Amino acid sequence: MKKLGVLGPRGTHSEAAANYLQKISEEKFELVICSEIFEILHKVEKGILDSGFVPVENSLEGSINITLDTLARSKTLIINRELVWRIHNHLMAKEGTKLSEVTKIFSHAQPISQCRRYLHKNFPDAEFIITPSTARAAEIVANSEENFAAICSERAGELNGLKILAEEIQDNKFNSTRFFEICRCGENYDENNISGDKISLVCMVDGSQAGSLYSVLEEFATRKINMTHIESRPARLELGEYIFFFDLETNVDKKLLLESISAVREKSIWLKNLGSFPIINLLNHSANSQS
Repeated sequence: MKKLGVLGPRGTHSEAAANYLQKISEEKFELVICSEIFEILHKVEKGILDSGFVPVENSLEGSINITLDTLARSKTLIINRELVWRIHNHLMAKEGTKLSEVTKIFSHAQPISQCRRYLHKNFPDAEFIITPSTARAAEIVANSEENFAAICSERAGELNGLKILAEEIQDNKFNSTRFFEICRCGENYDENNISGDKISLVCMVDGSQAGSLYSVLEEFATRKINMTHIESRPARLELGEYIFFFDLETNVDKKLLLESISAVREKSIWLKNLGSFPIINLLNHSANSQS
């Protein structure tokens, strides 16, 4: 059975989304709990895991930088598929804890940011403690004797004996996260195989040349290739140097799409094709309502 790495401990949003992926997959796999996103990707790259399931972007707080940066630097990692998952953040605490008594709130940095308005209004004097995951926050609160609370999924709270103090505290009810299943490309990887719903590229252009990014974008625009996402990240070389991620729709003439990629490659210092992959979008699906 193949091994799929996922951010733990048990009860994270990542684990909930991975469990759903496991249910719908024809090929079954074992979930392997890891403590950090980088650990997952590193183990996939080294062949310790067959694939890794990691968050890449949240609708409220933006991209998960460690995922993007690792994908860009790796020579072997590619995207196998994407899952869009609705996020439900709850404020949870031990039995008997009252909202007015909460002095510290624990969670991952992303959920704390996703619930900023609620927290500012209801807990202006509380201390917010960053944890590696929402599930770890639930563990800390469960093992504390103080009046602490955690922002986490309902399952993470239940696994640790916590009760809901406030439901759905995220600032936007459409809060969602994109996850990638990442795998190694292998010897038979074909960059010209465009069979998925989307293709993702990352490249570096010469920032010292005026209009270099415009010139790249023009290659897509003139061929009517729709770009669904563009993101810049520091190239990690010198200040002011950047790499760019592009997500492109594939429901176009494949010849024109491949032509555009080839043209962008010629205009780039380097370009990596991260793969063409299917998208599973559950924003209008009830299957993850209790995640």
